[in-house]
Formats: sequence, C-alpha cells, structure tokens
Amino acid sequence: MSCDASSGSEIRVILVGVGYIGSEIAKTLLRKRGVRIVGAVDSSPEKAGKDLGDVIGIKEKMGIIVQRDIADLNVSADIAIHATTSFLDEAYPQIVEIIKRGFNIISTCEELSYPYIVNEDIAKAIDKLAKEHRVTVLGSGINPGFLMDTLVITLTAICQDIKRIVAERIIDASKRRPSFQRKIGAGLSLEEFHEKFGKGELVGHVGLKQSIAMIANSIGIKLSGIREEPIKPIIAEEKVESNFVTVKPGFVAGISQRAHGLIDNQPFITLIFRAYVGAAWECDSIFIDGVPTINERITPCVNGDIGTAAIITNLIPRVINAPPGLKTMKDMQALSAVLGDMGLFTNIRGSSSLRKRKRYI
Repeated sequence: MSCDASSGSEIRVILVGVGYIGSEIAKTLLRKRGVRIVGAVDSSPEKAGKDLGDVIGIKEKMGIIVQRDIADLNVSADIAIHATTSFLDEAYPQIVEIIKRGFNIISTCEELSYPYIVNEDIAKAIDKLAKEHRVTVLGSGINPGFLMDTLVITLTAICQDIKRIVAERIIDASKRRPSFQRKIGAGLSLEEFHEKFGKGELVGHVGLKQSIAMIANSIGIKLSGIREEPIKPIIAEEKVESNFVTVKPGFVAGISQRAHGLIDNQPFITLIFRAYVGAAWECDSIFIDGVPTINERITPCVNGDIGTAAIITNLIPRVINAPPGLKTMKDMQALSAVLGDMGLFTNIRGSSSLRKRKRYI
C-alpha cells in the first residue's frame, strides 16, 4: 500500500501532532518536491478545526483542516509523522491506531527510538502489529536518533577495537523553543526546580538510555547495566536572558545529565547532556578511545529543532522502502564496528558456504 520512493511518485504524508516540532516538520515538507501533506491531527482545542496553514504559521491556507482524532481522518496516505509525546506508554495507543490505518510511521517519541529497554512487551506488540499490516515504524530525531547514537555508531565503523566511548552535547538553550527552556527548568529557583522534578513536572532530556542501548547493540557489546546519574541543575552566576525567560544570579539556567553503559560495573559508553541559557560554548563531541582513536567535534552544536525537522523529513523514503515491522536507527543501514561474534551479524553460516557463495557473486 505504500508508494515506492524511487519511482518518482508523490509521497502522501499525514501529521499527527502539530505543536512546535510538528509545525517545523510541516514547513520543511512544504519545501520538498515529491511529497505532499494530505492530513493533520492535533487534539488541542486551539488547533483542531483550523486550517493547517494557520496552525503552522504560514501566510496561505492549505485547505487541510486539522482533525481532533486519528479516527476522524478520511484520507489515503503512505506515512504518518507522529510528534505528540516523549513517552512510549502515551504514544503506544496512538501508534496502534495509526498502524491499523495502514500508514508507515516516523515518530519523534524519544522512548520509541529504542523501546526494548522501556517496555519489551509494547515493543514486541508494535513490531507484530506493524508486520501484520505491512508497515514500518521508526522512532527518531536529532537526539536520540542521530547525534549521540547513529553518528557514534557510524564513527565506530573505522575502529579495529574500542576501549571506551564518550559523547557530549552542550546547548545554549536561549536559542531553543520556549517549551524546551521550560523543560530544563530555566528561570526557576533551586527550590522550585527540585519541587517540580520531584513531582515529575520537569523531566529534562529523555533518551540517553535509549542511545546507549542502541550503540551497544549495534557494535555487539553486552552491557552489565545502564546507570543514569541524577539530573543536576546548572546555576547562573550572573543574569542571563533569552527571548522567553530571564535567569537571575543563583537561579537555574538549565540542566546537566549523565548516563553510563557499564561493563563489569565500569563505564564503557558515557553520554553527557548539558543544556542551559547562556552557555558560552556549544558543541557536539564524540570521543572513541580505540584503534584508531576518534575525536570528532561539531561547533557550535547542531540546532535541535532544525535538525529534528530535517532528519524526520529525510527519513521518509527510507522508512517507506524498509521491511515491515518496528525498526530503530541501527536498522537504517548505519555502519558500525563489529566487536561481538562476527557470525551473529550475518545469515551465512560456515566458512565453506561463504566461499562457495562468493565464487558466484
């Protein structure tokens, strides 16, 4: 039921969730050839019932009315872009409904980027249902989805051996959307910060565990565990401002998070995420202590909102053409080192069989 992206036919897209990121994805799609938005869904009363052009903030009407529920869609499409939540349990019923409509899915849900470590039963259920309906489901984004996992995996492809991996992302949050600044507690007093985190009203960055698990699985390493350190507030030493918040000295400018993939209780993979208003220096860095040693750095860091809209859009043809089922970015033909049993990475069994096959290639 899905179109072949290589045939030149127009790809039909529906949007499920047209908040800030969903709107950025929509505007990116409008600048592309060979793709057309045919429907949109958002449960927000401020958006449902309105023309999509008005909702995403462009000058012209699009003739597409935003529906309140997926069930209200009356269109045929090849793929749905799902951008509603960071959490697998909240996304799951929406994903199920989209699959049953026969649409392939790319989701920005962070926990869906590697859902097996969140809830293996839900992951298996999504995979089974997707295969039954012959559609593909992928969770991705800039992070998790690329900078701290897929890019790391790709760089390991030129390593003969690896002793340790460290990836770090430092963001000046003043350049990001208001909801992101609120998510990291910018502008709060230290007391307010701890109170809101204690109530679950602030969650910080979601996805470090998923990125670690994806890297380990891709290179064939079995971790003894994944340890997330408590989220730490970054305190402003002087007054800093963004277009949306003023942070007074002694107040919270943002957060620092660390997570470790452990082997024998020692860090093998370490991911560091720091996002705060007024960061003087931004970067995305990857250090691989191996043979050879890799020290890659992008400065300033990649803008997460722009990057997310880009990668979700660019993945559309690949997801449509991928085999049915639940996929992760490691299934999207990313190169990686092979540190585990080489035989586990191929369906060919036995060296004599391999030699016979190669003679006829």
